[in-house]
Amino acid sequence: MTLRMLALACAVTVLAACGMLNKPLEQRTTQGPTAAELWVYRVAVTNGRQPTFEESRHWEDDIDERIAQYLRANPSAANSLDVSTFKFLRRATVGQTKDQVLILLGQPLAATTDPAEIEKVARRFWPDMKDHVKEAWVYPLGWYFYFADSRVVEITQYLQK
Repeated sequence: MTLRMLALACAVTVLAACGMLNKPLEQRTTQGPTAAELWVYRVAVTNGRQPTFEESRHWEDDIDERIAQYLRANPSAANSLDVSTFKFLRRATVGQTKDQVLILLGQPLAATTDPAEIEKVARRFWPDMKDHVKEAWVYPLGWYFYFADSRVVEITQYLQK
């Protein structure tokens, strides 16, 4: 996993050098960020550096334990078709529960159930979402997760120049 984080850091550096990250991004997708992507980002923002090997190892052990606890407590999730996305890829996706998103990505920066606020963050995708979205969570790097009851039903990402 440490090699993946190093590869991610290198890819971000290369993309930034090429200027590709400066282009605005607006997407509606079924897959959000991985737990590692957001964790590395948060460490870099908080500490001004990439995580150390020991920090990475500790984080991996911690998230593995939280995932294992969740799957033990929720056998239906452990037997679902998309368990590999949650357990091995550690990627937040449409169909996951709020608890699964919290395990993978941590607490959101903000959350709202106000339809006017949700419409504002959903932007051009709101007409397709408005009949089933009841709550929105905001994460770093422009990620927005939309819920109907306790399940993710939509994911968008907006990155400005």
